[in-house]
Amino acid sequence: MDTLYEQARDVPVVARVDLCVVGGSCTGVFAAVAAARLGLSVALVEQGGFFGGVAAAGLVNIWHSTLDTEFRRPVIAGLTAETIDRLQRRGAADDTGPSENVHYVLNTEELKIELDELVTGAGVRPFLHARFAAAVMADGIPVAAIIEDKSGRRAIRAAQFIDATGDGDLVARAGLPVEAWDDLQPPTTCAVIRGIADIAQRNPGFNLGRAIFDPDGGADVPAGFLWSRACVGHPEDVMVAGTRVPGADCGDADQLTRAEIEGRRQVRAICDLLRSRCEGGQDVSLVALPAMIGIRETRHATCLHRLTEREVLDGVRFPDAVANGSYRVDVHHSDKPGLTFRYLDGRELYVVPGRETVKGRWRPEQAEDPTFYQIPYRSLVPRGARNVLVAGRLMDADRGAYGAVRVMVNCNQTGQAAGTAAWLAMDSGADVADIDTDALRQTLARQGAMII
Repeated sequence: MDTLYEQARDVPVVARVDLCVVGGSCTGVFAAVAAARLGLSVALVEQGGFFGGVAAAGLVNIWHSTLDTEFRRPVIAGLTAETIDRLQRRGAADDTGPSENVHYVLNTEELKIELDELVTGAGVRPFLHARFAAAVMADGIPVAAIIEDKSGRRAIRAAQFIDATGDGDLVARAGLPVEAWDDLQPPTTCAVIRGIADIAQRNPGFNLGRAIFDPDGGADVPAGFLWSRACVGHPEDVMVAGTRVPGADCGDADQLTRAEIEGRRQVRAICDLLRSRCEGGQDVSLVALPAMIGIRETRHATCLHRLTEREVLDGVRFPDAVANGSYRVDVHHSDKPGLTFRYLDGRELYVVPGRETVKGRWRPEQAEDPTFYQIPYRSLVPRGARNVLVAGRLMDADRGAYGAVRVMVNCNQTGQAAGTAAWLAMDSGADVADIDTDALRQTLARQGAMII
């Protein structure tokens, strides 16, 4: 590869803080807010112009259940529940009520502002339109994060760091172990489309997935999956997730560029099909495209514990558990259409829109099934790390476990846990691998997190 020499230069230090969180998704926001509320000075670095990650920039307007699989026992609370409550008071979040697919539908535009309020209210110093560029190392640990923003190249000095980028940008550049698997779950470009409700009204029995993936003339979109939800307050606008870009590793700059362009092409193909083949389709309009493609998977951190699919599906309890979840294992395939669901009650489904669902069992029926699973703190501590934690979809989990824990309500909890753990490490003077996890769980419980 051809190279150029870049002359060394002095980089101004723009902030000195206790904790620097890189990545301003809801996970990163909750990490920053949790630590700041405990008294740490915190900087939060986000490459976009607003916080919220895939929920906001990706238009994914659903947070899955905060209850167990029987919809009886709360298993998720803390900053996730606080944010839902704040949005509901503004009429910006709807609860679908108990069902197999219980979820909260969010007004993602209101979410952006609510996250601003959380960040500024906690005294966190935000850096928007700021891209993390490098980690400055001393004695084997990061001591500063280099960012590039409108003011140029600047540095944030910190004692503790949390990588909430999802892609492992900080841990990889700090020399901590990461893995990139070959068979990554494909990313999806969501879109808000107007006119689908009118088509459904004019065409009894209309099914959006069957129309798009019709083998006799559907849209030019890889056969995969589809789900959609009406936008809060605007039922005529529907958020559609039906695209996929197989074989794209969005941790690579060139592949990310290709995926963004291909995802938007597929959205247009869906709109064109609805306009040309459906009665009433002439009124279909594309209302919004995401600021970023919805990335399911890139790098994985190598942490002190790799959460396994059996630990998830068997509901294993951990003494250092910092998060709970009930969302099923959900693996989007890159080498074939559709996705596989595995449930805590032993059921397994292979789902492809427009085809009959293949039903089976991954485990024989038993007298009692677990109703939730847990994520241990050890899965947030990179091997060899002294002052760095990961949060969100960067947590260490195998392929099956990752299919469950990667959803946003699970990632949110790991953010709050990592921020609290960073405070505890500062307060106790311990490395992140050596903090008292009983004290961590007690502190999270006092913050309102659901500690079981």
